[in-house]
Amino acid sequence: MATVAALGGNVTNLSTTQTGNGQSTNVVQRRFDQGMARPAVLRITTTVGATPTCTYQIEGSPDGISFHPLATYDTSGAANATGATFTVTTATSTWRVVPADTPWSFLRITYSANTNVTNTADIWIY
Repeated sequence: MATVAALGGNVTNLSTTQTGNGQSTNVVQRRFDQGMARPAVLRITTTVGATPTCTYQIEGSPDGISFHPLATYDTSGAANATGATFTVTTATSTWRVVPADTPWSFLRITYSANTNVTNTADIWIY
């Protein structure tokens, strides 16, 4: 797993065509000058095979070692952020927002219960 620095407003890759269970290939590190007052937007793009399902947990860390669930919300209009997992069962692009003022220095995605789903994930920090 590589740690990559996030460039403000630019895309940073978390994983590309990743299959199976486990953490995203990369962990993004928020730059100190970006501060906690900035939101982040994640895009998870899936391609699928027969009977697909994958569960996702967006996780943050203060030190890059101890990770915890981050509260996020779906861009489809959900108003309340939650740290709960979510599941994807189709080929789609899923957008999640990490609200401004959410404390994290490092961010990753954990994929679990993955059956026939290939994931590509990117993050923008504004």
